[in-house]
Amino acid sequence: MPKTFHEIPRVRPATPVLDRAATPEQLRRLGEAELEELANELRQDLLYSVGRTGGHFGAGLGVIELTIALHYVYDTPKDRLVWDVGHQAYPHKILTGRRERMESLRQKDGIAAFPRRSESEYDTFGVGHSSTSISAALGMAIAARLQGKKRKSIAVIGDGALTAGMAFEALNHAPEVGADMLVVLNDNDMSISRNVGGLSNYLAKILSSRTYSSMREGSKKVLSRLPGAWEIARRTEEYAKGMLVPGTLFEELGWNYIGPIDGHDLPTLIATLRNMRDLPGPQFLHVVTKKGKGFAPAEVDPITWHAISKLEPAGGPVTPKKPSGPKYSNVFGQWLCDMADADPRLTGITPAMKEGSDLIDFSERYPNRYFDVAIAEQHAVTLAAGMACEGAKPVVAIYSTFLQRAYDQLIHDVAVQNLDVLFAIDRAGLVGEDGPTHAGSFDLSYLRCIPGMLVMTPSDENEMRRMLTTGYHFEGPAAVRYPRGAGPNAAIEPGLEPLEIGKGVVRRQGSNGSGRRVALLVFGVQLAEALQVGEALDATVVDMRFVKPLDEALVRQMADDHELLVTIEENSIMGGAGSAVGEFLADANLQKPILHLGLPDYYVEHAKPGEMLKECGLDAAGIEAAVRTRLAQL
Repeated sequence: MPKTFHEIPRVRPATPVLDRAATPEQLRRLGEAELEELANELRQDLLYSVGRTGGHFGAGLGVIELTIALHYVYDTPKDRLVWDVGHQAYPHKILTGRRERMESLRQKDGIAAFPRRSESEYDTFGVGHSSTSISAALGMAIAARLQGKKRKSIAVIGDGALTAGMAFEALNHAPEVGADMLVVLNDNDMSISRNVGGLSNYLAKILSSRTYSSMREGSKKVLSRLPGAWEIARRTEEYAKGMLVPGTLFEELGWNYIGPIDGHDLPTLIATLRNMRDLPGPQFLHVVTKKGKGFAPAEVDPITWHAISKLEPAGGPVTPKKPSGPKYSNVFGQWLCDMADADPRLTGITPAMKEGSDLIDFSERYPNRYFDVAIAEQHAVTLAAGMACEGAKPVVAIYSTFLQRAYDQLIHDVAVQNLDVLFAIDRAGLVGEDGPTHAGSFDLSYLRCIPGMLVMTPSDENEMRRMLTTGYHFEGPAAVRYPRGAGPNAAIEPGLEPLEIGKGVVRRQGSNGSGRRVALLVFGVQLAEALQVGEALDATVVDMRFVKPLDEALVRQMADDHELLVTIEENSIMGGAGSAVGEFLADANLQKPILHLGLPDYYVEHAKPGEMLKECGLDAAGIEAAVRTRLAQL
């Protein structure tokens, strides 16, 4: 049985077995009797390394035994192992030659928080969003067959990720093409079945064994000669398995279902995987694990321990935290409750982001108006559209990067029909250590081009609250995009007052003294930095507020009165808010120098948010330097 640890070690633990398993090739040289101790050491090493860097935590603890078993039985990297989402891949990184680099995890120029093809040959597919693993592994299996290569493809997917439609599309396709592949369902919430124990482990060994498979094929040949006999035998087997194991759905789709088995029982895992490794066709193994396994606090509270921050050094000075106001997500959560109090038509929808988007209070106060659709962004958006058709007022709380997955539904089901759906878009812009898969780099670009869409960018917490009210009352689709974390701690007005649509505000007026006046047109939270630059350059600073509709009158006024216009946004420069300003100037035949500042035309790698903004020139120093350089060219 796995050992249970109660504290995160501050000193690197002794790991004599793990020291001999730096790569899967070395791992496979160990005797099976050593693997239990390897699991204990790997779990303790993971606790130590994540304690030093911060990062996703509980999911990796839950797949220690599964990770060891997969690399022990399969010939990785020749055999392709695909992890869904990647939250659980830290043990995989440790066992695939990256243990000494774990202290750089999620840091600038360090290793990534998720599997990445460019980082290791063992990372066969880059991930970060959920429910892609089965499709990717299926593609690898088909390509191997076309190339005449004998290698295996394995997808490891969680019970949460399996809720997405994309996963079922792949499950449906694989039997159609007869793919030789394995899907491992890591059921860490027991949401599919609680039938785990000695009997199910025993049945898994029997049903996955070569003896059973050979007998089954032999019987099929004999019974196929008797009219109707094979069909009777097949149905009898199906009904018998259906009474004992919960895999009827997967069997009906064409998969050979085995399980559920204890995902922390290494001998059973290894024996079952060995039996299944050489079985032809689509194979499905259901393992039940416990998120946070082996670390007592995480076992009790897996949500809190899903990820952790870097621990302070033992005995070292404690860095005082700067006082800050509520996070933007907290402001949204409070607004949602307040608006629900005022309007019984309001409904709240989230694709499995209750905690992240702060719908906790709303879900408790209005359980009949709260809808968590699981990891199903497409369904979330079309569900909102259906509600809006019948007079409800749905609010979809979703991360920017995840809304990308429902773009067709946003256009076809909501915007084309001009339905009243408000999108509260969290994690807009750069999000830090999770890197480009989680950054909200493109929402202004992909929203701005949709006809009839209202798009707003708050500069602080109060502006956000008022924009949410504005979007809620707007007749048609509306979006408010806001960043991760806390804002400048602006005073929040308690009411539910909307803004005048399409109107920006001049926050600082520059003087005529320099003769080379600059107007900084800010879309979003860079307003604070722009105001610093405004003081340094005696520039005008405008909080544009609305990306669509653009305040064209204000842009025209700034163009008439200033020598240089500078647009600032935490979004891709290409197609973003600055592009809207440039398009208006061109259409109005206004010849004016313009400088666009925003996210560059490459994926900004993981680092601390401040480091990422500095790299993109969106901190105060970068903005000022860019403006001075352009002024020197005029």
